[in-house]
Amino acid sequence: MHCASCAGIIEHTIRKQNGVASVSVNYGTEAAKVSFDETVVTPERLSASIEPLGYSLVAPEQSMKHGDSPSAAAMGMSNEDHAAHLGISQTKKEKIADIAAMKRKVVSIMPLAAVSIFLMAWEALTRFAGVSAPSDVWMEFFHHLLPLFAAYALVVVGTPYLLGAYRFFRYGKANMDSLIGIGTIAAFLYSFAISAFEKTLRPYLDVTQSYYDVVIVVIAFITLGKYLEARSKLQTGDAIEKLLNLQAKTALVIRDGREVEVPLQEVVHGDTIVVKPGGKIPVDGEIIEGVPYIDESMVTGEPMPVEKLLGDTVVAGTMNTTSSFTFRATKVGSETLLAHIIAMVEEAQGSKAPIQALVDKISAVFVPIVLILAVAAFGAWLLFGTSSLGFSQALSYGLVSFVGILVIACPCALGLATPTAIIVGVGKGAREGILVKDAATLEKLHHVDVVVVDKTGTITKGRPELVSVVPAAGILEQELISILASLESRSEHPIAHAIVAGAASRGIPIRPVEGFEIVRGKGLTGTIAGMAYFAGNARLMGDLGLSVDAAAIERETRSGRTPVVLATTQQVLGVVMVADDLKPEATEAVAALHALGVRVIMLTGDDANAARYIADQVGIDEVVPEVMPADKLAKIRELQAQGMVVAMAGDGVNDAPALAQADVGIAMATGTDVAIESAGITLLHGDISKLVKAIRLSKLTMRGIKQNLFWAFIYNIVGIPLAGGAFFPLFGWLLSPVFAGMAMAFSSVSVVGNSLRLRAKRL
Repeated sequence: MHCASCAGIIEHTIRKQNGVASVSVNYGTEAAKVSFDETVVTPERLSASIEPLGYSLVAPEQSMKHGDSPSAAAMGMSNEDHAAHLGISQTKKEKIADIAAMKRKVVSIMPLAAVSIFLMAWEALTRFAGVSAPSDVWMEFFHHLLPLFAAYALVVVGTPYLLGAYRFFRYGKANMDSLIGIGTIAAFLYSFAISAFEKTLRPYLDVTQSYYDVVIVVIAFITLGKYLEARSKLQTGDAIEKLLNLQAKTALVIRDGREVEVPLQEVVHGDTIVVKPGGKIPVDGEIIEGVPYIDESMVTGEPMPVEKLLGDTVVAGTMNTTSSFTFRATKVGSETLLAHIIAMVEEAQGSKAPIQALVDKISAVFVPIVLILAVAAFGAWLLFGTSSLGFSQALSYGLVSFVGILVIACPCALGLATPTAIIVGVGKGAREGILVKDAATLEKLHHVDVVVVDKTGTITKGRPELVSVVPAAGILEQELISILASLESRSEHPIAHAIVAGAASRGIPIRPVEGFEIVRGKGLTGTIAGMAYFAGNARLMGDLGLSVDAAAIERETRSGRTPVVLATTQQVLGVVMVADDLKPEATEAVAALHALGVRVIMLTGDDANAARYIADQVGIDEVVPEVMPADKLAKIRELQAQGMVVAMAGDGVNDAPALAQADVGIAMATGTDVAIESAGITLLHGDISKLVKAIRLSKLTMRGIKQNLFWAFIYNIVGIPLAGGAFFPLFGWLLSPVFAGMAMAFSSVSVVGNSLRLRAKRL
């Protein structure tokens, strides 16, 4: 694919095939997403439909072997053959080979272009005093040399443009190559006619004015621009390449009591794997021996190695920085977190942002309109210019305008403006541990007015501790903790973990529980040794008709502690207090969100006093305590009804209704504990500071897209009228096709270069 018009041609052609439900083609990633009925049409037939137009489809395989990356499987290759880039239909090796071939063309034509530019400059300078015109001998020499140079430029270097022109006349489909081809062919044929029939045409035309130099220089600049664009575009997809390079090629597996090194694709579930210091972890699993420190920075963005204990999970692609350890393989091949990340990044980089819709509409009609404008400009020069300039001069200017319009038109810049910025932005996010589901989510995120967050694990560390035990009269502290911890051992709530951990640290045993049940938003209940017990907040006690010491509880909650009351149906047995420390980065992150113009609201099921205490410490704008999941959903809808764009950050499980309702759902969780596809944004080992980075990433990416679109449109809005001679009557300006070719070539390079600047930005 050579321009945005290529994407439009492919889409239009495939969409017309029987059995095709939908098709979306991305010029930036050179990929097509096609939904079709396999009983009606095959990928081979779809490919055959576009092959006459110069394109072909490389269909992915249906299955994925263990150890293959998503990209590798998409092309039926092993990782060793693959070295995938951008998720495009070529390997990086093939792409580099294409670029090398383009470089050879550039190297071969640039000396010819240099000679042509020298002659142009010499001819232009003769108009000034002191510069003599070339001698007749030199002029005769170049008169015979330039046609040979131009023929080489057009037939050898300009082959893609000739094919583009042929396909236009043969099939009626035009792209950027067609425009360049038609323009340069017209200039070459006009010049050749003058050279071949000079004497015959002398009475009618200015036979001293030929355009061989235009053909040479235009093709040289366009080819140079395409070479620089391809080189730059290759750099935009380095995120996937780096992720793929994280994968280990082999694993040290214990087989028959011995350590055996096997290829990655031979690792199966349940294998016991040894990782030496400095070694890469080959697949996901659980540690069964050793206490290593793992560098997870390339997957999560966290700079410091993380201590791992027995039973902790390890992730493929991360690095063991300290002592050897052993783990059991739980996820292999395409199941691993790294494989999910690569697949998600590829999917996001290939998706289209809503802002792209306008560009697609323009691109669909861009080339035909440019052709019409070029013909109209040529006709206008002949119609209106002949009377004042004479036929010969009007024809010459008309040809210059015709070629200039075709050459300066920039469908490439338009087509690259959005996808290159998305590719770089999504890749940069992945390196920071910010996984973006699609381009539409990234675009929405930069409009966000309000961020709604949960308290536990987002603002606080999510590791609360048992800090106070107050038994009722006649109840032993140990008995209170034993009953409460036994009930809470059946719950997954962080407060439950704190109580169970508190019991374990005191050596208090856990008892069997029957009839366990969660009381949503209030607590839980269960039966121990035939007695029904209830544990939860003051509202649960109220439902039981029991009274609690509200003043004492309020004093504790004002200092950020969360009360858990234990009771039977007849009496309150006591209260324990649990406290969860603030995350050190929370206050700074909330301040950064405010600086971005984003309001922060905290929704939590905790007691009002405890929630407000935390909110006041961090600087949160609004706190809504004692909410149940349905209340969170209602709050999101309320904010949206006020016209706000809402991002909801939650754990991706309990907050699922609210995450689904929010304009942008953000899963704040460890990557191995969350289905990455469940939210628009997933923050690996996420905290609220990563949320700030995600919003900054969105704003930077959208700013880059808007800059790209501005320059792409300006190139065309100013360049096409200038090339067509619209300013000639007023100012005498007429753009040479040489400068038109230079402008067109570097328009694409400037757009890709601007997108690449995002890689150097700090989030």
